[in-house]
Amino acid sequence: MLADNDSVQLKRNDLDSYIRQFANRFLTLESIGVLLINSDFRIVEASDMICAVFGCERSDVIDQPVEAWMSFVDMQQRPFDRSLIEGASFRNRELNWTRDKISIKLMLDGETLQEDGLITGAFVLFRDVSHLLNLEEQIRRSDRLKTIGQIAAGTAHEIRNPLTAIKGFMQLLNRTLADREMVKEREFVGIVLTELERVNDLVSDFLLLSKPKEAKRASMRVGKVLQEILPMIRNEALLHSVTVIYRPKPELPPILADKELLKQVFLNLGKNAIEAMGEGGTLIIRENHYPYESDKIAIEIQDTGPGIPPDFLDKVFDPFFTTKPQGTGLGLSVCQRIVHDLGGSIEVLSSEEGTKFIVWIPYDGGERGD
Repeated sequence: MLADNDSVQLKRNDLDSYIRQFANRFLTLESIGVLLINSDFRIVEASDMICAVFGCERSDVIDQPVEAWMSFVDMQQRPFDRSLIEGASFRNRELNWTRDKISIKLMLDGETLQEDGLITGAFVLFRDVSHLLNLEEQIRRSDRLKTIGQIAAGTAHEIRNPLTAIKGFMQLLNRTLADREMVKEREFVGIVLTELERVNDLVSDFLLLSKPKEAKRASMRVGKVLQEILPMIRNEALLHSVTVIYRPKPELPPILADKELLKQVFLNLGKNAIEAMGEGGTLIIRENHYPYESDKIAIEIQDTGPGIPPDFLDKVFDPFFTTKPQGTGLGLSVCQRIVHDLGGSIEVLSSEEGTKFIVWIPYDGGERGD
């Protein structure tokens, strides 16, 4: 039998081994990052997540003063300073970070390390909460859409009934005017019929918000969906002297979606991008995949227009919000509703160099695909 001292020493060795294993595993986590800092406010260790998010190598970080590292990664908003190693701990401090036009919201916790009552260093935990905040925003928007849907459901059919009658009588009037060769009057009737069609389209969008079309999901390659709508997008682009660049990624796995609804989303986003650029410009449609969204593919629709003003960026998916003189403000709301019902999401990034919409669609776990 082991002596009591030997038994205690063995347990301590086991504990040290477990702690080392935990520390090594913790440093490789993708969702949580950690900076270890000594009493001189120099970095002792940086986890993989820190290097990935801030675009630096571990060798560039270790033994560097924290201020020097912040300057190296061009951190304009400095979330903590030397007061941390003087005992000024903090919780849930926000840091907004943008790299390669991808915005990330981080929550930071800072705490000191002590031994025998003396501060020997500190650590800072970085938690990526972007997805949680996006989910909260999706829920808020979903609630708004639900409210509008309830209103739409009660009024859309009542609007369509008189519309149908008006359209029918206008078509009869148009035939009568044609028989009498009243050209000028027929032009007026044509304008009325066009506007009635616009109202009918608006009512259709109302109905889609209130009761979305039942999705007929099937396994498919997103590239095949894009290739089917590309001729329509190119024709639209030709009218505005816009160049269309399509960058496929055939190795992406299949998705589970409704092809027709997905076409509606991509056509809407493509036409919006073309109209935003006016005359000239470049529209890039790209299939992509990012490691931090391991279960989804990304379809990026990017333009070289003037961009969306920062004050408007959070409102683009709100029903009835539009910057177009003839817009209804329902197009992007409908797109978001469709993608959300497919288990995905839509993200928008914008600057003076242009706007990029990213449509995230989950993989099909069955790995089929046409």
